[in-house]
Amino acid sequence: MTRVDFYVLPNADPAQRPLLACKLAEKAYSQGLKVYIHTATESDARQLDELLWTFRDGSFLPHAIHSAITGDAPPILLGHDHEPATNTDVLINLGSDIPKFFGRFERVAELVDQRTELLAQSRERFRYYRERGYELKSHNL
Repeated sequence: MTRVDFYVLPNADPAQRPLLACKLAEKAYSQGLKVYIHTATESDARQLDELLWTFRDGSFLPHAIHSAITGDAPPILLGHDHEPATNTDVLINLGSDIPKFFGRFERVAELVDQRTELLAQSRERFRYYRERGYELKSHNL
């Protein structure tokens, strides 16, 4: 069964969630896992695409936007409206909803900051997972 981890940031800075997504993707990649990062919009996916190239000096994370793939998929995919055919180890959710395909993944990372709207959405997602019996972990950062 899918394990769901909630990573709770200590502030409301909107730049921190994408940065945390990059760090989690880097960690998963270093462990040989495949990652799909789900964003709310195409624009968010493109911004995250840029951030993955620049968030840490000397870091290289092979990634692509899911809709732009023409050959083999890299270990890290970004998308907002596609269910990935591959990369089913870790789902990092930056969207406001729970992707319908989350159950295909071994692990789901829900990233939460202290913005009021995000906290409310995160509580609803937590309740959804809990009511369905998923293993939940919370990490206060």
